[in-house]
Amino acid sequence: MDLAFWLLARSSGTGSAVALELSLLSGMALRTGALGWLTHNRGVRVLHDYSSFLWLPLAVVHVVALLLDPTARIGLADLIVPFGTPYGAVAIGLGTISMQLFVVVIVSSWLRSRITNEVWTALHRLSYPAFAALVVHTLLAGTDFAQALIAGLAWVTIGALAALAVVRVLRPARSVKAIPAKSR
Repeated sequence: MDLAFWLLARSSGTGSAVALELSLLSGMALRTGALGWLTHNRGVRVLHDYSSFLWLPLAVVHVVALLLDPTARIGLADLIVPFGTPYGAVAIGLGTISMQLFVVVIVSSWLRSRITNEVWTALHRLSYPAFAALVVHTLLAGTDFAQALIAGLAWVTIGALAALAVVRVLRPARSVKAIPAKSR
């Protein structure tokens, strides 16, 4: 049965990471205008919104599979307090921190109409350290980086995010108009 939990944790963790990568790429593309030929496309906004919410159920499956896997030896406390596992403390702790930061980002998005734009922006920018923690978590704990396709896609995504980050620093942010929910 351990193999089933391991495969479930692996696949849902990879799926969650891919959804987060798509969310970050599309969000940065919208804000920087670096991909100007796409940023006026409503599809990029929909991709950002959809992938932002897709990661959460996949992350929940990832965590539940690890909680149920007797080999992983991860407890409920490890979801709250990072770096407490008896093995792989750094890798698993970074996964915990990443998940917690991404939860803050998604909750701030749900509350966007109730908080100021400055607060929302500050909370939304937690995506960057959360993604950095996720990358290191994946490198240290993930077994899929041994596969060329997964590793290649991850490094291309990391490179694209780094390039967009440079563009974002060098170019002022574009104003992104909200698309009403019923027209999505």
